Amino acid sequence: MGKTYTLSNRYFEMAEALIPGGVNSPVRACKSVDCDPIFIEKAKGAYIYDVDGNQYIDFVSSWGPMILGHCHPHVESAVKEALQLGTSFGIPTWNEVKLAQMIIDMVPGIHQVRLVNSGTEATMSAIRLARAYTGKKKILKFDGCYHGHGDSFLVKAGSGLATLGIPASPGVPEEVTQNTISIPFNDLKLLKQTLDQEEDYIAAVIVEPVPANMGVVLPNEDFLPTLRQWTQDMGIVLIFDEVITGFRLSPGGAQEYFGIIPDLTCLGKIIGGGLPVGAYGGKKEIMDMVAPSGPVYQAGTLSGNPLATAAGIATLEVLNRPGFYAHLEEKAAFYEEELNKLAAKYGINCRIQRIASMLTGFFGHKSDDIINDFTAALKSDTAMYSRFFRCMLISGVYLAPSQFEASFISLAHTYEDIEKTIKITEEAFRRW
Repeated sequence: MGKTYTLSNRYFEMAEALIPGGVNSPVRACKSVDCDPIFIEKAKGAYIYDVDGNQYIDFVSSWGPMILGHCHPHVESAVKEALQLGTSFGIPTWNEVKLAQMIIDMVPGIHQVRLVNSGTEATMSAIRLARAYTGKKKILKFDGCYHGHGDSFLVKAGSGLATLGIPASPGVPEEVTQNTISIPFNDLKLLKQTLDQEEDYIAAVIVEPVPANMGVVLPNEDFLPTLRQWTQDMGIVLIFDEVITGFRLSPGGAQEYFGIIPDLTCLGKIIGGGLPVGAYGGKKEIMDMVAPSGPVYQAGTLSGNPLATAAGIATLEVLNRPGFYAHLEEKAAFYEEELNKLAAKYGINCRIQRIASMLTGFFGHKSDDIINDFTAALKSDTAMYSRFFRCMLISGVYLAPSQFEASFISLAHTYEDIEKTIKITEEAFRRW
């Protein structure tokens, strides 16, 4: 079941001369899985199609936002309708208000929200706002959590840097990183010690409530509740980076799923239905400091773009349909169960970690290993994953080209698609 990549190879060769590394986001280069990237021409439902005519079952889902699958008719119709009216105005539109209301209604911790253009823009803005609100400078993050490529965040920042073997990024001044503290995820003892020592200087703690940029790592049962209590007691702003988990784990994201309400929330991906978008929001008393209501400046010509807001509204409308998340959970649980059976059958060391419709298979780990921080994730067998990725790719399944990422189940994935993927996985394992 071979495939040819003549056009993809040719396009990548041309791209390398024009674009750094030939790609516009580093992990797309597929260096960690020892192959060149494929170039995509189109997508529909749970499938993507490359420029050479090859078809793949897509488990990357544009890194999470395509929770409905590609070209969902409700989203497609909304974008076409918006397109006929104009692509950008830089002036308020009703859809901005409508999407804001939907976000506020669905996400428990958001009372006011500001739309931006990316997850990175959302996290950068939230940090600036937290510093202004508290009058403090430092932020605390957790090793392996990725919050975008803002200067303050590129310290032990998960997938992209881990995939490329970069511990931090050149070009980030020491004066900036000295105000960033990074400690292991799930380590309450070190968290308490750090907060006690730095209480007077820490403006905010930012966390992916379920990290997905070192692979899917679940919080220990007491981690998020304790983090919430301690930050609240110390007057430190707690920021949930829900760019990935927002609307993925539940209608209200991780904060609804776990029942933990942060002070600020950062969103992206799903709220744009596949178009570039981000948002940050939270308590009104904090959001009131954002210009023009307050002194904290943040702006963007394309913020609240009419195409992105139309796609976002249409996506959230589908998510609110009865039984949506239960259906995703059933399919994802089935996929996880079948993968575990195969790993056991063929003696493949692979620990599957899943929550809702996102999961990661950590190769080189036993099935009963618990991977609960970045250090454990980094012990994965990346060479083994690389081999698995290539086997799946050539057989028609597209996975993330990095061990330290998640797979996503969408509404468009059918049981037939998952069963087909399981058969292809079994063939890969059997040949090992």
